[in-house]
Amino acid sequence: MAELKGFVFPRTATGASSILPPPPWHYSGDLLTIEYRTDPDRVIELLPDPLEPADDPGAVALVWADWQSCGDDREELLDPVRAQYKEVFFVIRGRYRGEHVSRCAYIWVDTDFSMVRGHYQGYPKKLGSIHLTRPVVYGKAGPRLEPGGRFGATLAAYDRRLAEATFTITGTAGSGGFVNSHAMYHTRYLPALELDAPPALHELVTMKTQDVEAGPVYVGDADLRLFSSPTEEFDRLAPRELIGAYYRQVGATFAGGTTVERYHP
Repeated sequence: MAELKGFVFPRTATGASSILPPPPWHYSGDLLTIEYRTDPDRVIELLPDPLEPADDPGAVALVWADWQSCGDDREELLDPVRAQYKEVFFVIRGRYRGEHVSRCAYIWVDTDFSMVRGHYQGYPKKLGSIHLTRPVVYGKAGPRLEPGGRFGATLAAYDRRLAEATFTITGTAGSGGFVNSHAMYHTRYLPALELDAPPALHELVTMKTQDVEAGPVYVGDADLRLFSSPTEEFDRLAPRELIGAYYRQVGATFAGGTTVERYHP
């Protein structure tokens, strides 16, 4: 019998067709984060056991991210279609054994490799169309990272506009918000092939990052609009009060994670 290779599918005789290389995975990107408060009950209903409500339970972060990523051999950087992608995600908070944690409730990405990588990590990724204004250093075809710089951000999926935002830099700050600042606790889930059987995979996991680097935090004024869709539920997290808006360039390495709970029937 052949010994198939590859970190994930498709596994082959050489492993070269795998949609992902094995970790560690390195990320560099630009993030626009808009924090706001929503109905706390709409956040609490998204927390699986054993997560409990956080302090300030209605706080949410909506993040647009423009990423470049690669494996340890950095080969994707020479074939950038395999390295570059964008995503939008809603982050909520909870408590695990008394400690505050963050959790991605909804997320859309625009490439297949990012979606598969997210499913491995426990992110509930779906495909979408995502755009975020890029800052520039030269010329007039983009904002500068300075007061007055204006950005736009959009999200669409299944031919429907889901969210849009504008952001104008007013200054700098020492931190980029609090909702997305904790360890991420996600659920890895896969139904069993037998329809009457318990899930084949059902775990609560936490992510591990290292070599984190971050540039200045730019704060500003933001306007956010969410739109309903027959295939989405994120608008249950409709904004009630804006907390703050931030733009930051960051880098980090994903180096595995830890399974903290395995659910059993």
